[in-house]
Amino acid sequence: MRQHIGAMGPPFTPSGRVRHADHTVTGPDGHGVVVRVHTPDGMTGARPCVYAIHGGGYVMGGYEMLDRLLDGWCAELEIVGVSVEYRLAPEHPYPAPLDDCYAGLAWVHANAATLGVDPDRIGIQGTSAGGGLAAALALLARDRGEIPIAFQVLECPMLDDRLHTPSSNLDRLQVWSRESNVYGWSAYLGSRYGTDDVPAAAAPARATDLAGLPPAIVCVGGADGFRDEDIAYATRLMQAGVPTELHVYPGAPHGAHIVPDAAAARQWVRDVEEWVARQVADRPATPGT
Repeated sequence: MRQHIGAMGPPFTPSGRVRHADHTVTGPDGHGVVVRVHTPDGMTGARPCVYAIHGGGYVMGGYEMLDRLLDGWCAELEIVGVSVEYRLAPEHPYPAPLDDCYAGLAWVHANAATLGVDPDRIGIQGTSAGGGLAAALALLARDRGEIPIAFQVLECPMLDDRLHTPSSNLDRLQVWSRESNVYGWSAYLGSRYGTDDVPAAAAPARATDLAGLPPAIVCVGGADGFRDEDIAYATRLMQAGVPTELHVYPGAPHGAHIVPDAAAARQWVRDVEEWVARQVADRPATPGT
């Protein structure tokens, strides 16, 4: 199953306009964390960056799943893209995956000048468990105050371990069932699973304070088990004063945008790309400069 998810979606054909290089970052426990940097050819000056986190229910997947997305965004938007190969549960439960993601993000921020990145314009993106980690990373970065996050792209994010919403019981899921969800959360949380001892950094839906988070787009399918928790999180972001765009695609299952054949999936991809393009658009020059 771990190998299968990496093959999801149509075959990837590189644009030929983006360079790719892997780097190993030292994590807080000395573990080596691999990040892949995608840089468009001919890029000049400091550019915005998207730091992307792959999905897989916290238990599978790899950073190569993001090659297509980042190659396309980097080529079309002239930005830098970075993906991270975080450790997986159950061998490495929380907080190891989040620690790896933060270590990679901190490396990008610290090496922004070398990478051609504007350190004040780093956004984060994630799908499914990657969306949960992206939301957690936004919370962690806000609370630590070390790295400014410019925006967050949360695509069908896995946010709530409690599985108490009506949509968590949907029985028509084709990609990620309730049983899969229980396994993913129990593997990720370990002994914390099923208790009240689950921090917001592990399950962002448990966060009580969402103020001060970066602008967000939240996308989810209407037939996704994460639908209700994602709508609730987006609603709470709005209530906290966070500029937030929410899209719910009727009838779309979990991760529908990964294989964008249906009209709803194509719309999903278009909505996200247009939103990201607005976030990374060149700022007007400051008068007098």
